[in-house]
Amino acid sequence: MGRPMRPGFAFSTRFRVRYAEIDGQKVVFNSRYLEYADAAVSEWWEWTGIDVALGEAWRETEFHVRRAEVDYLKPFAWGDVVEAWVRLERVGGSSLVQRFELLHGETGELHARIELVVVNVHLPTGRPAPIADEVRVFLEALIAGQPERVA
Repeated sequence: MGRPMRPGFAFSTRFRVRYAEIDGQKVVFNSRYLEYADAAVSEWWEWTGIDVALGEAWRETEFHVRRAEVDYLKPFAWGDVVEAWVRLERVGGSSLVQRFELLHGETGELHARIELVVVNVHLPTGRPAPIADEVRVFLEALIAGQPERVA
């Protein structure tokens, strides 16, 4: 990508804060940070190649957010470039933990940390389901392939 890597992360995406995402003080609404995580993780899933690698095994289930935690460190303002870094933290029996770090795309300053716990849901029934073995192997390989984390 040409940009410096963030310790512990292998993927990032960038976007600019739009006028519709700010309040009267021209800073981003708190709820938008979760939208930023959603946009970033959508691109991250595509980047992983999981859909091509696993086909139907991947398409019968989907991960739904169970818990979201946002640590707001500094607000983004109208026109700022956001660089959203994404990594997979942990694979459980039927859930994943995903980590996001939102940095200012020009200064590199950390503005927010987000942790999502997502549950694997069987789409036809809408019920939680164990993560299929082939999906688990793929996801665990993603974790193994991430750069070493630096605290």
